[in-house]
Amino acid sequence: MEHLTVPEERVGLELDEFLCLALPHVNKGFLRAQVRAGRVLIDGAPMLKPGHRLRWNEVISIDIDDEELPVAPVAPPSPVPILFEDERVLVVDKPAGLAVEPERWRRDAACLSGALLQAALERADAEAARGAELEFRPRLVHRIDKDTSGAVLVAKDLDTERRLRTAFEDGQIHKEYLALVEGEHPLEDGEHEVIDATIGADARRTGRMLVGLPDGKPSRTRVQVEQRFEGYTLLRCNPLTGRTHQIRVHLSWAGFPLVIDPTYGRRETLKLSEIKRGYKAKRGAEERPLMARLTLHAAAIAWPAEDGQLTRVEAPLPADFTRLLRQLSKVRPHRRWRS
Repeated sequence: MEHLTVPEERVGLELDEFLCLALPHVNKGFLRAQVRAGRVLIDGAPMLKPGHRLRWNEVISIDIDDEELPVAPVAPPSPVPILFEDERVLVVDKPAGLAVEPERWRRDAACLSGALLQAALERADAEAARGAELEFRPRLVHRIDKDTSGAVLVAKDLDTERRLRTAFEDGQIHKEYLALVEGEHPLEDGEHEVIDATIGADARRTGRMLVGLPDGKPSRTRVQVEQRFEGYTLLRCNPLTGRTHQIRVHLSWAGFPLVIDPTYGRRETLKLSEIKRGYKAKRGAEERPLMARLTLHAAAIAWPAEDGQLTRVEAPLPADFTRLLRQLSKVRPHRRWRS
């Protein structure tokens, strides 16, 4: 059994929040369940309320076997770049291929939450003392798809997490995505349109969403043209609601699927030979894809601070996306035909 004394700086903190800082490798849901099961004592007596406000010098006793602890989220080999940080929030630049949370069937795979936790532990100088208390525990307030790159907003404390979640629900947080799609979009430069179509889960295929189902939720995506190519368009998209796969589903339904999207489009990769006329492969060399993940990037996010002022942070376009756009500009430049 482990015993912890509440220091003055933790007075007033909720019990489950204190436990999250003291046991950083353990998820909050598990800790709350242990409290309700009577396995966390305060001054020798079970405390069954995770929201109990702590008092100075209370002694918290934790009776949890190490064998029962859930697998901690795994950090990737390289740190995730931080685009912005203040006392309340972080914005990180998630690479494509990294899941936000531990994957259900791949708990040993690296994820963004593992990267954030590792960074927080290093700040607390916890490398030599697993389980040392954190200054803060990173809190993801939204998600982007595993194969989407770009900006993810992270809260550094419970109050900020609650405030940002409310801001999301009230439509006060603005997200911008760059989406490379098939087809030449008819919108004029400077114009925009809003795709307004309900989205619901496909009962026949797990993980896939559909437009127009009877039980679908209202969903709206604002779209405008960012750059044109022959046969392709780079769109700037603003999801006005927050449904699963919203941009991918709406664009596909509107007839402009992502160039690479194995679920809602027709490709898993894109090679130069598919877009360059007269392409000649090098003898004996296997052609590598220009890009091998969703052609979708979370380019910017803006949120209201406590004083109401809007803060906006941009995420740079990653190398694979930049390379693909450069090639399209060379081999598929847009031309306006005149009669």
